[in-house]
Amino acid sequence: QVQLVESGGGLVQAGGSLRLSCTASGRTFSGYAIGWFRQAPGNERAFVAAISRSAATTNYADSVKGRFTISRNNAKNTVALQMNSLKPEDTAVYYCAASATSSWLTIPLGLVPYDSWGQGTRVTVSS
Repeated sequence: QVQLVESGGGLVQAGGSLRLSCTASGRTFSGYAIGWFRQAPGNERAFVAAISRSAATTNYADSVKGRFTISRNNAKNTVALQMNSLKPEDTAVYYCAASATSSWLTIPLGLVPYDSWGQGTRVTVSS
């Protein structure tokens, strides 16, 4: 498995921006598709964005399309989530997760394929 550590969370006003980072160690980072998920109080963990091993394919939840951008740097073992135009409803703990996959282009669907998770970073958006 790969070990993941998130950073970059914090408190921001509505309309502001944050950049989350996910740093990996352990196994070969480029062997994993990476996803970002979030969990608000009282809610289930939900998909936010994901990126394939090659970075050629990305996918976003409808609620963040056009506002969030996921990217990765395999040489630095990092994945970033740039979050712009933040809304109070974006408030949650954000987790990155890794899914080992043989494809350089596809992105796993759902939470089940992701078997390595970070501890999360909290994002609070004030109105």
